[in-house]
Amino acid sequence: MLKIKGLSYTVSDENGTKKILNGIDLEIDTGRFVVITGPNGGGKTTLAKAIMGIVTPDSGSIEFDGTDVTSLSVTERARLGISYAFQHPPRFKGLQVTELLSIAAGKKLSTNECCAYLTKVGLCTEDYLDRDIDSSLSGGELKRIEIASILARNSSLMIFDEPEAGIDLWSFSRLTQTFESIHRKTGSTIVIISHQERIIRLADEVILVAGGAVTHRGNADTVLPHIGDPISYCSVKEA
Repeated sequence: MLKIKGLSYTVSDENGTKKILNGIDLEIDTGRFVVITGPNGGGKTTLAKAIMGIVTPDSGSIEFDGTDVTSLSVTERARLGISYAFQHPPRFKGLQVTELLSIAAGKKLSTNECCAYLTKVGLCTEDYLDRDIDSSLSGGELKRIEIASILARNSSLMIFDEPEAGIDLWSFSRLTQTFESIHRKTGSTIVIISHQERIIRLADEVILVAGGAVTHRGNADTVLPHIGDPISYCSVKEA
């Protein structure tokens, strides 16, 4: 289970300070498929990065499967079973796709195992096994390879930040099937940040984050009518 209590985060620039997360309280049960949605700038990605340890909150706590991870590093959280896929994945010149997948899995993967992960995200394995993860890859290719690496890691909590970004329609359809398969066949908790209704409707629960706070949560039919409605951001409502 993921438990978040009173999570706040503020940034400062030449224009002053801005609160990105405003005392978020949130619990996500083990094995759930959750989509976090809401307006741009509402705090969704910052919340996900705080869970992974990429940003450090000003206050509050994060507990994962009974362990307080608030002060732990990204590496320590990864060892506990938390994985994060960036909206804009990094490139690694000189590192091949097969090497990345093996690093993610924590063991040397066979060609067949690498092929299986790449096929799940809609990539023709013969074209990608020996490719470097560099500027020769498009944004969409890079995104799919990163998602394949998350699958190879087989974490108990998988966080995907807008996995649909830069993905063509065929691959998007393949990805939604992959998420459904992970949810059905494993006990992993899946948290996806997305604006796509098709992904939102896959979820066990949808959480609307706006103005740095959780404003609504429930099933897709409960939450979707409130997206884009500024009145809905005033109070938390739970189905």
